[in-house]
Amino acid sequence: MKGCVSRVIHWLSVASVNIRQLRNHGGEVVDRVTSGEPITITRGGRPVAELRPIQAPPLSAHALLERWRRLPAVDPGALLADIDEVLDARV
Repeated sequence: MKGCVSRVIHWLSVASVNIRQLRNHGGEVVDRVTSGEPITITRGGRPVAELRPIQAPPLSAHALLERWRRLPAVDPGALLADIDEVLDARV
């Protein structure tokens, strides 16, 4: 984010709280971050830090295969019937 334009775009897309709000409502701020919202911390109206959710590590190939194996079997005919029931045939 070295360019001026990207900093402006970043600043506009991220919520901000000041130091006092963070001190008084820290739990609520962390809850917002936990739900996926990055938050910029400001002091005197200037950004000084950013709180971001920690990204979960990607699943291993083994874990993905184990999940795939536990998926229920799909009846293609029943799936198509369900889709036809939901979608408008005139479209």
